[in-house]
Amino acid sequence: MRVLGVDPGLTRCGVAVVDGGVGRRVSLVDVRVVRTPADAPLAERLRGLEMEFEAVLDAFRPDAVAVERVFSQHNVRTVMGTAQAGAVAILAAGRRGLPVGLHTPSEVKAAVSGSGTAGKEQVASMVCRLLRLDAMPRPADATDALALAICHLWRGPAQDRLAAAVAAQRARVS
Repeated sequence: MRVLGVDPGLTRCGVAVVDGGVGRRVSLVDVRVVRTPADAPLAERLRGLEMEFEAVLDAFRPDAVAVERVFSQHNVRTVMGTAQAGAVAILAAGRRGLPVGLHTPSEVKAAVSGSGTAGKEQVASMVCRLLRLDAMPRPADATDALALAICHLWRGPAQDRLAAAVAAQRARVS
């Protein structure tokens, strides 16, 4: 299975593609950080992200997309930019009929390191170990995107089965 991981952000957006599956080794296909100028109009920045997502989807043809779930922060402007960037990735995946998984930071940390409270360095170290990398990808947005993709590889299928079971149960009750 091939997964595109997106660590959304307007100024820096981590984008990574990995191959693997449950019980299989994971391998790095591509990783990059998409940057948009902070002084550019919002529509131009979002369009730049969209063009990059489309290019990655065309080049690497992932089976699924994993995006970090936006959570409440104190800085509303940061939350809005993160949510907008994530929505562009979700829309690009939706146009192609690709399944999208949303994962919280603690879920990603737990999947990759075994602890939902792991620090960034611990998660980055595990990403390097899992992908057999000599050096940590920089900046951290790249490593975060890799961690998201790995999380989805390992947790996505189980979450899909659980969601299907819940939907089936609700259908029986109705």
